[in-house]
Amino acid sequence: LAALRDAQMVKTAYAFGLRRTETRMLDVVDFGPNPAASEFGNYGALYVRYGKAQRGSPPKRRSVLTVWPWVVPVLEQWFGEVRPLLAGDGPAAWPSERAVRITSPSVDALLRQARTAISLDPVLDFHSLRRSYVTHLIEDGWDPRFVQDQVGHEHASTTSIYTGVSSDFRVRTLRRALDQIIADTVGPHHEEEAR
Repeated sequence: LAALRDAQMVKTAYAFGLRRTETRMLDVVDFGPNPAASEFGNYGALYVRYGKAQRGSPPKRRSVLTVWPWVVPVLEQWFGEVRPLLAGDGPAAWPSERAVRITSPSVDALLRQARTAISLDPVLDFHSLRRSYVTHLIEDGWDPRFVQDQVGHEHASTTSIYTGVSSDFRVRTLRRALDQIIADTVGPHHEEEAR
């Protein structure tokens, strides 16, 4: 059960671009429907209560909309079938075997073990999931302002730091821009010649 919890928790962190504390502090009630995306059922939105705060301020709250359909069955399985066996009726989305919820050192340890088991670079940490989320949304064509709101960044410049697009994405973007320039330059002349 603990291994399945860890896997579902990491998938959820990536699927919503969450920080470690935001992830481990989630409760069951933090998931809800999005009326504009009813296909996601009760998992259309996630309400983050423990977002990163500015110094001296309380945790910053935000809602994160579900963008990837694959996370819905993950959450349905976890909350519907597995979590009740581990948590009973406790509030935590990711309960520990010995406490109300999983701890930060436990999250770090599980990621370290998984990283070693599949030979990933040791520099990868829990925050790498968040950077990947931002990068993949940008590469998939999501509006940068939407991505910024999803991750709760006050400034677009912060979101841009998280974006590490692939070489393939850069080549596709360049090709699209060049094709548009050519179409804009050559296109009208061909239309006049055809008349």
